[in-house]
Amino acid sequence: MSDDYLTVIPTDPWWQPAEEAAERAAAVVAALLPDRDGGGEQEVTWHDTVEVVTCGQNLERIRCPGCGADLSMRWWGREVTLRQEEGFTTLGTAPPCCGVETSLNDLVYDWPCGFARFEIDVLCPERGPLSARELARVAEALGHPVRQILSRF
Repeated sequence: MSDDYLTVIPTDPWWQPAEEAAERAAAVVAALLPDRDGGGEQEVTWHDTVEVVTCGQNLERIRCPGCGADLSMRWWGREVTLRQEEGFTTLGTAPPCCGVETSLNDLVYDWPCGFARFEIDVLCPERGPLSARELARVAEALGHPVRQILSRF
């Protein structure tokens, strides 16, 4: 059996909010979820270092932001592992297709993935993605632009 998650992260992988802002943003996310008895759990997490926030089984492909070429999952996995071994001090990379200087966070993921030191996770949100307007409400409460990751594990 698979579990679905809705995760909201700051667009800047290294940014973390104050506790009060995180609580406000978590309350906004909770208010956007359908009412239900014993529904999914919501968790707010701060990480000491940048963490990979992947969409799990939803990931279909990764493309270069410079030339649009497909990047292999093997290449991406090696790049992530290397950055992780270095403590995620940088996310900088140059895809093998065109060598454009970019970030692992800025690759074109289908479905979206990201990197973060802060996240709001909802297990089994029982809804689709947040709309642009809903994401703007969360960002306003958090005090920083956000992106969402819809994952299945």
